[in-house]
Amino acid sequence: MKTILIVDDDKLTRETLAKALSPDYRVRMATSGEEALAAIREDNIDVALLDLFMPDLDGLTLQARINELARERPAVIFITGHGTVETAVQAMKMGALDYITKPLHLERLFLLIEKALAAKRLQEENTLLKDKLRERYIPTEVVGESAMMQRILAQLAQISATSATVLIEGESGTGKELIANIIHYNSKRAASPFVKVNCAAFVETLLESELFGHEKGAFTGAVAARKGRFELADQGTLFLDEVGDLPVSAQIKLLRFLQEKTFERVGGATTQQVDVRIISATNRNLEELVAKGAFREDLFYRLCVVRVQVPPLRERREDILPLAGHFLRRYRNTHNRPLSGFSPELSRLLHGHSWPGNVRELMNCVECLVVSAPGPMITPEDVPEYLMARCRRDDAGEEGVLTRNERQLIEETLRRTGGDKTAAAKILGISLRTLYRRLEQWGN
Repeated sequence: MKTILIVDDDKLTRETLAKALSPDYRVRMATSGEEALAAIREDNIDVALLDLFMPDLDGLTLQARINELARERPAVIFITGHGTVETAVQAMKMGALDYITKPLHLERLFLLIEKALAAKRLQEENTLLKDKLRERYIPTEVVGESAMMQRILAQLAQISATSATVLIEGESGTGKELIANIIHYNSKRAASPFVKVNCAAFVETLLESELFGHEKGAFTGAVAARKGRFELADQGTLFLDEVGDLPVSAQIKLLRFLQEKTFERVGGATTQQVDVRIISATNRNLEELVAKGAFREDLFYRLCVVRVQVPPLRERREDILPLAGHFLRRYRNTHNRPLSGFSPELSRLLHGHSWPGNVRELMNCVECLVVSAPGPMITPEDVPEYLMARCRRDDAGEEGVLTRNERQLIEETLRRTGGDKTAAAKILGISLRTLYRRLEQWGN
């Protein structure tokens, strides 16, 4: 049962409200602002009904004191007379949910309480979601056992505590967005918005509007004013993915923001000012783009105050199997598949592949295996032919790493069985048909 706190120095008002609310809610009462604060600190109060004027604290002071409490604070509804509505509205600007005037209309009061409870549930769900996001992006929970990744995680611990602009560089699929999330959710801005925009996803004419917003009538189709990503990210972090694809016009406005922390909406004359941390990412070499005149040198130096370079998966092979195990646990839960793990043969194949698509390719591969493998153990036989062909095609050289490892494994097993293909297939955990197909591909 939800708890309602009635705060009023008038005994008749307190008891009348308590009698009306007690059949549906647990009711507590207080006669002053200090007594109300004590009740909120010691009990889980869901909604507080506060008289705007009390002997010790006025409503605005009480609202300010409630705002200073921990986040598990109640929704506030003020009770006021007609002559003090303006003060009640000011209290709403400070965080109160609503107000009701005397004489009280009980039906409206019940509606306001239910509205307050719904708002509090939404706030609690939002807080829970943010907590889960923070847990997900705790650096110690990130899968990365290689020395390279450990150095990056140590670097992120230092970066996160600042508001410095960060440039994250690396090939597609290496986890640049994950790095940006880690920085934001371990910073002082974690409770504020984390807004993302892919600079390559918009044509030049729309990108400026997307970033900086526009005024009504700024261009055909602008039927109303609209906030851009910068305004939406106020007090938080703006993540500019594929920043190397920014057109020159947007580069100029971004440079001005980084220098002055101000901008104008498209078609607008009013200067906007927001507090936003910029994290950008690219899979392109910005220094080469600067040399070609395709990217402003002054903007490049503004963006890379701190530089994080994420290595490709082929350069940190120690992370392949831990990552594969991480994705296996995630997707077997997602798809409700009772799989125990990878066979030793498949683990060797996964470790041997160069993964040109990096972590994203590995993640998609593991999900495919989880969905298609009969289980309980995932073996090389469960790798779809199209995926095996892509692995062979993508690996460097005439004969890729994955193909070489697989071939060596099969040939070694055949030697051990004296050429007995049926026995070899059984040891390898693959069908005889698959074994024959592999040998035929290699001309054996």
